Parts: sequence; structure tokens; C-alpha cells
Amino acid sequence: MSDKNFVDYVKICCRSGKGGAGSAHFFRDNRTAFGGPDGGDGGRGGHIILKGNKQLWTLLPLRYRKHLIATNGGNGGKGGLHGANGKDVLVEVPLGTVIKDAETSEIEFEITEDGQEYIALKGGLGGLGNTHFKSAVRQAPTYAQPGQEGQEAWKILELKVLADVGLVGLPNAGKSTLLSVITAAKPKIANYSFTTLTPNLGIVSYRDTKSFIMADIPGIIEKANEGKGLGLRFLRHIERNSALLFIISADDENINNTYRVLLNELKLFNEELLDKPRLIGISKADLIDDDLKEMISSEFEFDDPYIFFSSVSQAGLSPLKDKLWEMLNR
Repeated sequence: MSDKNFVDYVKICCRSGKGGAGSAHFFRDNRTAFGGPDGGDGGRGGHIILKGNKQLWTLLPLRYRKHLIATNGGNGGKGGLHGANGKDVLVEVPLGTVIKDAETSEIEFEITEDGQEYIALKGGLGGLGNTHFKSAVRQAPTYAQPGQEGQEAWKILELKVLADVGLVGLPNAGKSTLLSVITAAKPKIANYSFTTLTPNLGIVSYRDTKSFIMADIPGIIEKANEGKGLGLRFLRHIERNSALLFIISADDENINNTYRVLLNELKLFNEELLDKPRLIGISKADLIDDDLKEMISSEFEFDDPYIFFSSVSQAGLSPLKDKLWEMLNR
């Protein structure tokens, strides 16, 4: 997925269709000069509908489509003819798309399943024809309802990547390298900060044809919750991961402090993120010997489980996958 093609935020104007007017027609033919009411109902206006598609990974198709406008319903006709419904606007979006009201920022709906549909704006109802207003005391009603007006509103669509395991860590901790080794994903890897500018997804093959999805989230830095670095743009992707794998490099000067910074950024962004199952992966373990591993273990200040691994030598990758699978199926 190229950086330019990954779009996870769009703001669009939605306008549903107006309902068609009911008809106030009276039946007439060569033999009937003064027939009864036979006006049909108006058709409803078109809806604005969002539909989940598991094959999509980005909101790119909506980036330059700022307006979604449905058509109006048709007017009712003679002979009880019902007006045509307005044409709906159906837009497919990736799973994990959150729909918000642009004015209040209130979350309206989250699309998490393939084929799941949400009516973002309903079209106006069609007006009733004059046949509905006939009564014993009113044999020839000349009144029919007008159609309801459509709705117009700005909506925000945010994509939160859906994955089983999310990789969390500072820039250059080794997240992208791990993803490239244990999945078929090919993220950009280089020795400088913020190599990863978009979330990358990969499928991890496990025992007996089992598998799970892993997401490489762009690196977090201190004060990311305030928008520093890549900030809030990618912290939200962590919300949709079932479990978190914190990656800290074995050559980090202070592993305890780094882990504390990562936990704090998640807590300040959304405290519920700390309720997710988590595992600490100490990467680049090929750079240290057993004595340094024992020293790191003895000085580690947290009760959370951890494991040493190396993406280069692939040491510890099988136990790492075992622990992740256990977390996901606990």
C-alpha cells in the first residue's frame, strides 16, 4: 500500500433526495365525468448508504469526491400510480470505517463487517395521494401531501485499521522488519525515524494452517497524544487491534523508560487501550549476549510478559507467535 494511496480521513457533504409529491387526481374516462380520487403516492427520496467491503483498505476513492447527492423521488400519478423512488447513493468503504457528525464529532456508526450497510442520511418520504384522504364526509378530497424534504449534512469518515495484533513502538524499534519477516508484507525499511508513514498489514501464518493479522502502526513518540510527530493521525488505529505487541530495541538506553512512555501515550489518548492484552517484544536480540539478556530481565520493572527475539537471525520468532496466538485465544 503506497503512502499516497492510503487515506484514512475524509470529510464529505451528503444530501439525500426529496420525497415526491402525492397526486390529487380524480378518475376520468369517456363514461365517467366525475370519478373518485385516484391519486398515487410520491416515491421516497434516495438514501446515502455506506457499505463495508473487506477488499478495500483505504478511503482514497472519496478523497476527491466531496459531495454525495441522491436523486429526488418521483411524483405520484393518476390511477393510483406510485412515484418512482429516488436513486440511492451507495458508497463502499473499508472495514473499520467510523462515521461521525462533522459538527458535533459524535460517532454515529462503525462498519466492521463485510456487506454491512448504514444509511448515513435517509431520503424524504413521499407524500400520500388524495385516495388516502377520502372519507364518508369527504368524497372528493382535493388535497395530497407534498413530499418530505431531503437532508443535508457533513460527515467525517475515519478509518481505523482492523487487525488482531498491533505493533506499538518508537521509530526504528524494528516493527517493520518484524512484519516483513513473519508475513508477506513488504513495508519500507530504513535506518531513520518515521520510515513507516502508513499502517501496514500482514497475515502471520501459524500452526495447522491457522493465521492472524498483524498491523505495523507508525512509530509513537512522547507527546504523540498532543499531535507531536505523526501523533493523533495513527494512534486511533491502535483502538481497533485485539492485542498489542510493544516492540522495544535491545540496544535501547532505558527499556523501562521507553515502555513507560509508550504506555503513557496510549493512556492519555484512550485509557481503554491499556485493557487490551499486551506483550513486550525486545527486538534485535542478536546484538546482545546472554549476560545482557539476564541483566535486562533483572532490571525490568513491569509485570507484563516479555520475550527476546531477532528478526535478522529469526531467533525467538516461533515462541513469539505462540505467545501472540495464546493472547488472541485466551
